[in-house]
Amino acid sequence: MMYTAEMAQAFRSLSHYCPKGFALQVVDNDNFITLKADEADFFKLDDFNKRRAVEYMALAKKALEQNGAIVLLVRSGGADVI
Repeated sequence: MMYTAEMAQAFRSLSHYCPKGFALQVVDNDNFITLKADEADFFKLDDFNKRRAVEYMALAKKALEQNGAIVLLVRSGGADVI
């Protein structure tokens, strides 16, 4: 699997939906695409933007899949949440 120009365009077309202070990293693996979210960045968001971030992740996954990718969503980091 290769991260194609069409996939990149579909992913970038959703950038306006991404909350400020949050981002997804796209990792091109051999057989699939990984979308990696930073857990610490997510927990810094307020409730509204946390919901928006989850929606953004789902939209990004769907956009890549519609362009032929197999997508895995993962998180990185480790925020201390009490």
